[in-house]
Amino acid sequence: MTFTEKLKNFFGIRKTVSAELFEELADVLVEGDFGSAEAFKITEDLETVCKKERIGDGETVRQRLAAMLEDILIAPQAPNFQSGTVILLLGINGVGKTTTAAKLAHMCLDKGKTPVLAAADTFRAAAIDQLKIHGERLGVRVVAHQRGGNPAAVIYDAIEAAAGTGIVIADTAGRMHTKSALVEELKKIDRVVESKAPNAQYLKWLALDATTGRNAVSQAEVFKEAVAVGGVVLTKADSSAKGGAIFSLSSSLKLPVVFVCSGEKYGDIAPFNPKAYARTFVGL
Repeated sequence: MTFTEKLKNFFGIRKTVSAELFEELADVLVEGDFGSAEAFKITEDLETVCKKERIGDGETVRQRLAAMLEDILIAPQAPNFQSGTVILLLGINGVGKTTTAAKLAHMCLDKGKTPVLAAADTFRAAAIDQLKIHGERLGVRVVAHQRGGNPAAVIYDAIEAAAGTGIVIADTAGRMHTKSALVEELKKIDRVVESKAPNAQYLKWLALDATTGRNAVSQAEVFKEAVAVGGVVLTKADSSAKGGAIFSLSSSLKLPVVFVCSGEKYGDIAPFNPKAYARTFVGL
């Protein structure tokens, strides 16, 4: 049983509303990767609303919960893939950055844009090779240097290749030994983007694996403190992902989710819809 099914069943078997329902609901939300404080806060608020509106059945409580969850989520600005945009994908190894870069390139192609993939994860030869394979499949140019090269130099060449009309999508390394190393690497890249494309739309998106639960929030905290992350791309958002951590990204870190990836195909990426996500979370 998925978490969504569990939450749906939780409300389905409760025909009447009591204080115990809200206490048990808080525990269920924590199981769904909500933070404890956030779970108790929203159930307290929900109980207050239900008492005020004299709500007496579980199904209506579920509807109210969905609306409150939607209010927590930050609605992202619609991504504008304008010519000259530079997109930097950040995140630890294994979250799906390389595949996400390919999915974004496919989306750009669908919009009639010209993407250029930058293999700026120079620590892993496999990441470079994987991006090249995606580039061949998509018919998209991939700018890459040798393993161990300077990531900022790769992005420099990618911006040149895009020539102000293409969209640079850069895959970056996820293996940084210290936060200071991450910061220094990003500063170099920032200087390159600012010098080579001073008027470009520069987007830094953090890729987070939806199946890692509260670890995704911990990762977001580190990256947000280190660099000016502007949004999140949620990867691997399939049936095994509980999903509650997303609400912490909005409430605690003020980070909007921009895109959600749900599969391995290039088309398995969609703009984040707060209302749909909140309703799906509670099984509506």
